[in-house]
Amino acid sequence: MVRTFALAALLAATASTAGSADDALKLAIPMRGNWETAAPDLGERAGIFKRHGITFESVYTQGAGETLQVVISGSADVGLGVGTSAVMAAYAKGAPIRVIGNSTTGTNDLYWYVRADSPIRSFRDTSETTTVAYSTNGSSSHNFALAILRLYGSKAKATSTGAMPATLTQVMTGQIDVGFAVPPLGFPQLEEGRIRIIARASEVPGSQEQTVRTTIAHAGKLAAAPGTARRAAPCSAAPAETCRRRPRPSRRRGPRCDRGRASPSDRTRAAPCR
Repeated sequence: MVRTFALAALLAATASTAGSADDALKLAIPMRGNWETAAPDLGERAGIFKRHGITFESVYTQGAGETLQVVISGSADVGLGVGTSAVMAAYAKGAPIRVIGNSTTGTNDLYWYVRADSPIRSFRDTSETTTVAYSTNGSSSHNFALAILRLYGSKAKATSTGAMPATLTQVMTGQIDVGFAVPPLGFPQLEEGRIRIIARASEVPGSQEQTVRTTIAHAGKLAAAPGTARRAAPCSAAPAETCRRRPRPSRRRGPRCDRGRASPSDRTRAAPCR
């Protein structure tokens, strides 16, 4: 489940306790347009961060692997949606990062797709010449691409393609055989019948109980503002309450990703801020 409503708390926990002046943060956010990482934009529009004296500058990256490097280098204070295994590996090697919250538990959002005219119906149909996309090295899409290939015994080549819009372009132009995406990316093409889903990351055994992505902060930023986690409490519920009170549009039915089929008549499970 994507806990977008907690982002205000996590960001507040890394902000300075200085007086009335707004506290500025630099955020590294992977792949603009991903529902999972929409909380900063939603919170800013709703005025939640401003009410708590927090301002931020967002930098969008090509994937979680790049986000991790941006935080490690100190170019950003907080990184969103970074793969858990990559964070643990970096920390074990002495990287100055700390996990301040989990971003996603389970993998219902990540799926793989092909063009509608592709002969590939599942990963069992792939070969050594098949290319399978992931964003950047160390990202959750990278880890689960390798995991899904092992699950199906496929010898396809995992290939870094960057952000999801760029990946979609590469699939549609025939440069990549199998693309990856998370909601809402790819939904228009699914509804138009231009692409087909062949698998999703939740097929990997045990993935539903894993915290697959985290929110991280630079250790130096946390050390410079000790005790700031106390500021999290008044912020934590605000985005959720804002979304609950906002009038909702009629529910749009989106594609279902299970068993390798896309059915536009089924609702998507990845609605934000609920």
